[in-house]
Amino acid sequence: REMRAGKGARVAALIGADGEHGLTGGVSGQRIDSNMLGSANQIGEIIRGQGGPFKVRGGMQAKGFSTSGQDQDDFLLVPITTAQKRISGTDWLDDIYFSAARREDIPEASKRIVALIRERHHLRPGESDDFNLRTPEEVIRAQLAAANVFTLLLGSAASLSLLVGGIGIMNIMLVSVTERTREIGIRLAVGATEHDIQMQFLSEAVAMSLIGGALGVAGGIVGSYFLHRALHWDIQLSRNIMIIAALFSAGVGVFFGYYPARKASQLDPIEGLRFE
Repeated sequence: REMRAGKGARVAALIGADGEHGLTGGVSGQRIDSNMLGSANQIGEIIRGQGGPFKVRGGMQAKGFSTSGQDQDDFLLVPITTAQKRISGTDWLDDIYFSAARREDIPEASKRIVALIRERHHLRPGESDDFNLRTPEEVIRAQLAAANVFTLLLGSAASLSLLVGGIGIMNIMLVSVTERTREIGIRLAVGATEHDIQMQFLSEAVAMSLIGGALGVAGGIVGSYFLHRALHWDIQLSRNIMIIAALFSAGVGVFFGYYPARKASQLDPIEGLRFE
């Protein structure tokens, strides 16, 4: 049985008996020891929380956060009768945790657990289960499916952003070609080749894309810093991802800048010199 206790800590029931002299024995997590007692593993100390005072009988090793984001050190383990009588006021269990000796035993253990609970709940053959059984593999698969959907959404948003940015670069370069028609005509008249003109405009498009990519990476770094400070998320910045982003930005510049550069290189020098 898990519930919220005082100080935001969760209380988990252990199968056992209540203590004597009005005190209930409990096993506390590392974070509860540090926040409420000042240090870890204060055996014999009294913790006052939801349901009455608890005497610390033992402590748990630090485990950190679980895959679902829960703090596994923010726990106080108390006897099940205490949780039912003093905290929840119920005579049933909401959650039961099982462990198998080996990973290979999980499927068979799951079948036996389902059969046992169906028997205890007096369910007839063909009736639907009135309980849920979740194994670590199912939880991991659900998390991976959610992560894949989130990645797909982010990828779609990023693709649209790249498309809009690339079209913007192409439009800017087309305007630049139109405004610099006379300059292009002069360069062609004095000996510049079509390849020189094309490389000039391609390099300008790539430079524009790289500047946009650098601003995006800088914005991501700053945003990650503020998220870490505000929400205490552990965020890792990869240098390889930044390099890939730079190469991708350059590729966008080449792809969307090729048509304006090609159009500039095909300009007739005479028409360019006549342009005002």
